Amino acid sequence: MSTSVRIDRRTCLQGVGAALALPLLDAMDWEDAAAESDFQPPIRLGFMYMPHGVIMDQFWPADAESFLSSPPPALESLRPVLDQCLVVRGISGVPIAPFNGAPHALELSTWLTATLPNPARRDEIDIAISADQIAANYIGAFTPLPSLELATMPQDWKENQEGLNEAYYSYCSYRSPTQPVPAETNPRNVLNRLFQTKDGVTPGSRAAQIDALDRSMLDVVLGGARELRRKLPAADRRKLDEYLDSVRAVERRIAAIERRQQEAALEKAGIRSRGRRGTDTPPIEIKIPEGDKRSEYMQVMCDLIVLAFQTDTTRVCTYIGSRPNGASYPELGFSDQHHSVTHHNNQAEKVRKVAAITAFNIEQFAYMINKMSNLQEGGGTLLDNCIMMWGSGLEDGNKHTRQNLPFILAGRGGGRLQTGRFLPDVRGNQGDLLTTLLLGAGIPLDRPVGIATKHIPELLREPVS
Repeated sequence: MSTSVRIDRRTCLQGVGAALALPLLDAMDWEDAAAESDFQPPIRLGFMYMPHGVIMDQFWPADAESFLSSPPPALESLRPVLDQCLVVRGISGVPIAPFNGAPHALELSTWLTATLPNPARRDEIDIAISADQIAANYIGAFTPLPSLELATMPQDWKENQEGLNEAYYSYCSYRSPTQPVPAETNPRNVLNRLFQTKDGVTPGSRAAQIDALDRSMLDVVLGGARELRRKLPAADRRKLDEYLDSVRAVERRIAAIERRQQEAALEKAGIRSRGRRGTDTPPIEIKIPEGDKRSEYMQVMCDLIVLAFQTDTTRVCTYIGSRPNGASYPELGFSDQHHSVTHHNNQAEKVRKVAAITAFNIEQFAYMINKMSNLQEGGGTLLDNCIMMWGSGLEDGNKHTRQNLPFILAGRGGGRLQTGRFLPDVRGNQGDLLTTLLLGAGIPLDRPVGIATKHIPELLREPVS
């Protein structure tokens, strides 16, 4: 005879292995502790991508000594904030064998995973959780949106290099090895997502709570999953675990919205939220562009990232500024596709066009970084409390090399990143870099990211454990 026993939510979550989420909920006492001392703004993580590599002699600084005073042409737009940037040379990409014929399918999909797809399941998505989603799993509990994924172009490129699933061509964020995270391309939709539900209900309102936050249903789902998981074969356990990840995301959202409700009630009573100071810059205004200029479009997407960070709607953002293939830049005075001109064979005119495209993309990153550096937050600026990464999944698009991937880091990460430097001889791979950035942002890791074997201590002010 079976006996039905009701298990409370916390016990149930622990039982199904959701203890990973529980320390996050308990760690919300961090906010209470902050109320008794000086408020320390949270660390945000941002990633912005450009495909096809760079013209190396126009990207890499001449030397570490002249970096701040004489940046290379590609970095000229960053000159006002170079003291808050860190340029790193010597980071190798993931070796792509046995997928040697798929450089473009892998430049984006490996960029934040630092992992190759499973060669035994080429036609299916099977890679690894990406660094941005690792971060979102930890700090996403504190915000209404665990992460925000944006893209300039629709993620619909159709190509199957080396028999690989076409999604590898368009996605860089993966919630799990088999779950790519779609990116939003419509800035108006992003704005609505940041501050409203699809029905126009403001997150944290009573209507939103009734619609989405059924605690008893969570208890039933998680409680049943505990018993079911024991009886499933390995493949089905994996599918169930992915489903439970989604359930845990709801649990994190419950906690974040409840926190927002409490803060709203305090502010209505005339008590300022402990998450902001009176001297902090008010949230920026978003203006949706009417035309089709790529620069205006990319800048409004960058503004949305700034606003999301400034309002603590999320602390993790990823922006695919352009995907491999399909992009052109008529604003620069030519209609050639980015991919085609990267195969320049050292023809001067094509090299010039690739350099112009690279400089253009970095200018949009610089636009965002400059704006962050002028927004007051806590005792410094918003940029002081961010770690922003711009980069590409190839070193040289002409030869598809991956030995020295171009990366620009910006922001001091709450004082953890040592900026204002060009490091010409770093030894590491992109997994090592991602591991270092997550650790610098205070994200605890139980394993390195992808192919990483270490973290890179010279990027940080203090050692991390």
